[in-house]
Amino acid sequence: MEVYPPSEDSELLLEVAMREISLDDEVLEVGVGSGFVSERIKGLCKFLVATDISPHAVKESKSKGIDTVRTDLCRGIKKKFTLVLFNPPYLELSEEEKKGGWLEKAVNGGKNGVEVMVRFLDEVKDVLAESGRILLVVSSLNKSIFEEIRRMGYTYSIAGRRKLFFEELYVLRIQRR
Repeated sequence: MEVYPPSEDSELLLEVAMREISLDDEVLEVGVGSGFVSERIKGLCKFLVATDISPHAVKESKSKGIDTVRTDLCRGIKKKFTLVLFNPPYLELSEEEKKGGWLEKAVNGGKNGVEVMVRFLDEVKDVLAESGRILLVVSSLNKSIFEEIRRMGYTYSIAGRRKLFFEELYVLRIQRR
């Protein structure tokens, strides 16, 4: 298996996206993975494109009719979007857990699980419309991300949450300050 399978975090992002999306939205899903979310929302907005770094994820999402670009996060994307979705890698893997490969890129968020999120929040400024919104999945284990969001000039609210065995997942609705 080379593509992150839909899980509780994917379902939570979809649930919040279904409440948030409008027919006027131009949507970017970063890290499309299997295409689970994009496949279900593509008819509910004006425009949808997705990205993923994994060639396997790009192939799988394209097979579901999703316009997908292979890139790291949103690099090279020139359009502005009113809604950006991202279910990022948010785990900090131990050295023993690191095996390499595409699936690791889908789950390894780096130190404290937030390195990929911080890089995303820095890069997404270039593709986020002035009044655009971001829906970002985070874990209660990613405590430092809340301060990073504020430090980078954004505000956030909790748009959805799901309690799991060892953590709580949140979908944050993030906007520019």
